[in-house]
Amino acid sequence: MEKLTLIKEKIFTRERLQKQLAVWRFKEKKIVFTNGCFDILHLGHIEYLAKARDLGHVLIIGLNTDESVHRIKGPHRPVNNENARALTLAALSFVDAIILFGEDTPHELIRFIQPDILVKGKDYEGKEIVGADIMEARGGEVVTIELTKGYSTTHTLEKIFKALQ
Repeated sequence: MEKLTLIKEKIFTRERLQKQLAVWRFKEKKIVFTNGCFDILHLGHIEYLAKARDLGHVLIIGLNTDESVHRIKGPHRPVNNENARALTLAALSFVDAIILFGEDTPHELIRFIQPDILVKGKDYEGKEIVGADIMEARGGEVVTIELTKGYSTTHTLEKIFKALQ
């Protein structure tokens, strides 16, 4: 099978993900979930996602659609469209599944997936983490991961804009 086809197969619809979740659960795989916009992939994203994957057997990323990124991040975002962002993430060897969601929060997606571990960055520590209620109800775990200092999409874009002036 061609590499690009293999990468594209990691981008799931809900229906196809539901079937794959059943397979992973049958095989007793620990399912890790995180979410985000992942607009311009950088070192901070790679380290965060690799650490998230280390917590289990399967890493699922809930990826904000273009429309939801626009609502959350503002009129000039995303820089890369949802198809480009999904394909880029899917190309990472430690990512098992990408699923797009258009809501402002991944609450319903977390309810649908029912992961064993929900991961967010340490910047969420002390704040209410969307989906924590679902994890608590099912005996799952919420883990926060230290973020790589000096790396964010906003910071990267600021550096690019400054360099262009």
